[in-house]
Amino acid sequence: MLQKLEIKMNNNNKRVLITGASGGIGYAVAKRLAADGFKLCLHFHKNEENATKLKYEIEDDGGTCSTVSFDVGNFESASKELTREVEQNGPFWGVIVNAGITDDCAFPMMSDECWHKVMRTNLDGFYNTVNPLVMPMISQRQGGRIIAVSSVSGIIGNRGQVNYSASKAGLIGAVKALAVELAKRKITVNCVAPGLIDTEMAELDEFAMKIAMNMIPMQRTGKPEEVAGVISFLMSDDASYVTRQVISVNGGMI
Repeated sequence: MLQKLEIKMNNNNKRVLITGASGGIGYAVAKRLAADGFKLCLHFHKNEENATKLKYEIEDDGGTCSTVSFDVGNFESASKELTREVEQNGPFWGVIVNAGITDDCAFPMMSDECWHKVMRTNLDGFYNTVNPLVMPMISQRQGGRIIAVSSVSGIIGNRGQVNYSASKAGLIGAVKALAVELAKRKITVNCVAPGLIDTEMAELDEFAMKIAMNMIPMQRTGKPEEVAGVISFLMSDDASYVTRQVISVNGGMI
């Protein structure tokens, strides 16, 4: 009991930014990290209602939480808001880069906008979010955690998702390189690569779902809470020697 209380108190001094926190995996991650005692900053772009609702839920449960809004695909917007956030409230100890979109289309039919908007959000969003926060994180000399949510699509590639697969594979490359740069600073950098998670079920028709199930040895979709559990571990002291890794949560797809 005393050990759990000590961990919570220690975590309560650590601020963590979660991008795309207003729904799906981001929501589950926020709830889990709030329960772990972290002080959270929930990012949203357009879905202010869900982000505010989540903030109140966390605060009602005794957590500490704030919100911030910007377009992760726009460096000027992200840099302005994150710089202001750090100036007002101090450096972040952890960053969860979770915001992402899909716009599936067969590659020969893919438009420039279809390609670029996915890359801007999913891959540029990593740079736009993490770059303004790295030096303040280093300067506080307390270590830290950076976690990017990639995808099984970024590892094996999926039909109709050349843009999405490229963006998520790019995240993995960025994480592996940044992990090397920050290792001596005791800042770990890792990827979590979910497979088919419950939040995506509505996007698949019956035929597509049948094909997907044939690829998953566990014969079920994953839960957002199962992804959140892995992220919770990577944020913990127990994971202080885990960096430059890609941890898949996909029911055995690969």
